[in-house]
Amino acid sequence: MLSKFWRPQAPQMIGVDIGSYEIKAILLGKTADGYKIQAHSCVPIKKGAVVDHDIRDSAAVIEALKQVKRGLPKSAKFAAVSVSGSAVMTKVIYMDSSLTEEEMEAQIEIEADNLIPYSLDEVSIDFETLKTNKTDPTKVDVLLSACRTENIDSRVDALDAIDIDAKVVDVEGYALGRSAELIMAQLPPGAEEKSVALVDIGANMTTFAVVERGETIFTREQAFGGELFTQAILSTYGMSYDEAENAKIKGELPRNYTFEVLSPFQTQLLQQVKRTLQIYATASGKEKVDYIVLCGGTAKLEGMEALLLNELGINTVVANPFLGCLHGDELIKSQLQPNVNKYMVACGLALRSYAQWRI
Repeated sequence: MLSKFWRPQAPQMIGVDIGSYEIKAILLGKTADGYKIQAHSCVPIKKGAVVDHDIRDSAAVIEALKQVKRGLPKSAKFAAVSVSGSAVMTKVIYMDSSLTEEEMEAQIEIEADNLIPYSLDEVSIDFETLKTNKTDPTKVDVLLSACRTENIDSRVDALDAIDIDAKVVDVEGYALGRSAELIMAQLPPGAEEKSVALVDIGANMTTFAVVERGETIFTREQAFGGELFTQAILSTYGMSYDEAENAKIKGELPRNYTFEVLSPFQTQLLQQVKRTLQIYATASGKEKVDYIVLCGGTAKLEGMEALLLNELGINTVVANPFLGCLHGDELIKSQLQPNVNKYMVACGLALRSYAQWRI
């Protein structure tokens, strides 16, 4: 359903990142010098409940969300969630700048019917006016997005089941790109004008978002994540899945694991990053990005920053928004400091609370 009216600001929303390993949620308040964490919650999810961003076991997701909700204020009633970029079709189209919002919406429906290989009854459509077209100033670039309604409904229905209203359904890559605002101060001066690649390494999926001058200009997903590292530990040392996961988290692995498990996984991850950056370079016409920021549960794997710097020649850091413009009470900071980088998508979703939105 297309939206028709603008509100100056959305209500305050919890950013809810439903992953295949855990569900992360965060609530941000705006301050004079950035944003402050008001609440956060992270709960493991039943293995197999979410596969490749697709909810396979709604009951397990709802049960995890109930636990997530217990860690949030009772007053928090609204949320922003995301769907996988692979589930969303996007296309930039060009429209007359003189069109009103209502006229643009009517034209969008016609364009969508021609561009989308599904019945419009099966998809949810949205659009966003980007900027004046470079070659024809009488037109504007408009981003048209469409997603199978069933992908959206599975998330909306899960939140409905715990009495949380999903006000926004975003695309994960764009939510990740939006979170770049929080870590710009962690990078050298002038980074806002450069190209910054955020690489979110989840359990089963790695999401890339390249941001330049505050705009997400490239997103991509690769079916690769920390789960492969766990499986390598499991098979190499004959552990159960829980034992391997626990050993990985606590760092209780044999000395020779660096050569037997870690190094091969790092090489695979490097190849994934290289391949995606090559695709970005081809699409953008630029040789490479200026900075890489690692996020997600696997981001702090030892040696990754140095490996990417040495192999790619690109300044690489692990995201730490507490060095940027994200603040929190000492208790919250002590709880989140070791793993705050895995909340980047959730933060990007929570930031939708402080932007214009359509209803």
